[in-house]
Amino acid sequence: MIDAIKRFDESFFLWLNGSHCAICDVAMWYVSKMWMWVPIYAWMVFTLFKRKSKPNASVALVCIACLLFLTDFVAVKTVKETVMRLRPTHDPALQNLVHMVKDDVGNFYKGGRYGFFSNHASNFAGVALFFGLLARPLARWVQLGLVAWVLLIGYSRIYLGVHYPLDVLAGFAYGGCAALFMYWVYRKFEKREEVK
Repeated sequence: MIDAIKRFDESFFLWLNGSHCAICDVAMWYVSKMWMWVPIYAWMVFTLFKRKSKPNASVALVCIACLLFLTDFVAVKTVKETVMRLRPTHDPALQNLVHMVKDDVGNFYKGGRYGFFSNHASNFAGVALFFGLLARPLARWVQLGLVAWVLLIGYSRIYLGVHYPLDVLAGFAYGGCAALFMYWVYRKFEKREEVK
């Protein structure tokens, strides 16, 4: 069963990764850059301080920092180093079949040795869900935009050849669980006076 899932994951990866073009190479490279999304982060912070009292917005920012610690550092130092699933770009059986993209200095981007699960997927899914819970109600188009944003990040990691689809899905799941946990923590410290 596990072997069948792994074979499907690899086949699905090769199909997704194999659909590429020169313009998409550049676009997906920058989609995966955290700094590209600074305007969205700034909008999120602005929205939190607009909809929440200053104490609650400050608590929310601390929770977001803790959330990123859970979705990033924990993933690298515990899960990746324990599971030790090679990235497609480091797997001898696949690396010659993987479409890789050149980085800013002209080298092929391979990422770190291990890829399960995707930090990008867990980070962005966690932040998007946590923000969505805090900033309710959000317009339908904003909700859909956040979902599309997270899916685009996940796809970019597969496109760049550094994650299998299951790496990304596991990252989404972990990030979502971490967001729900941090929202529970936030509610414990939340002051009840809210700015309307």
